[in-house]
Amino acid sequence: MVQAYILVQTEVGKAAAVASAIARLEGVVSAEDVTGPYDVIVRAEAPDVDLLGQLVVAKVQGVSGITRTLTCPVVKLG
Repeated sequence: MVQAYILVQTEVGKAAAVASAIARLEGVVSAEDVTGPYDVIVRAEAPDVDLLGQLVVAKVQGVSGITRTLTCPVVKLG
């Protein structure tokens, strides 16, 4: 299983709606509103890197109100 954090920037005032919509997507473990340079942080998982990429591009980035995403794959360092 491949996991990643997806950092999401949204249009002003859209963070709660974006987090709620993303949380309903298959493969999303959690979606939380946060403060700072990003508005929502998502934890996602998929069986492999290709399917994770499809989740991000086809599903997450398709949610209305998102302006930018940054995907950070989780690695095991030891």
